[in-house]
Amino acid sequence: MVSVTLDGDTFIFEIKGLHKIWAMESKITISKENIIRAYQNKNEFTFWKGFRLPGTEIPGIITAGTFYKKGRNFWDVMNKKNALIVELKDNYYKKLIIEVANPEETMRILNTK
Repeated sequence: MVSVTLDGDTFIFEIKGLHKIWAMESKITISKENIIRAYQNKNEFTFWKGFRLPGTEIPGIITAGTFYKKGRNFWDVMNKKNALIVELKDNYYKKLIIEVANPEETMRILNTK
């Protein structure tokens, strides 16, 4: 699970609980101007997430960490229903695929310019 907060012009994506260990990441900061859009798309949750380095994947249970598929992407998802995709530009990651407590509210915040 990831919590998203806005601090000035920077979004802070904080990885919660044991997910820090599984994802090998605790916090990601992204400038507001580097977020292209946030959306949900079940078609992007394919079996093949890409090459994992570093991270954890137990198919059907958890995907967490850095995966390389058409660029470097960060995953932290257990429940696909609460997952959203954050498309980025000029950043270390191309996409963040994260599970959040309230996807609709989080998408609204991230898509507000």
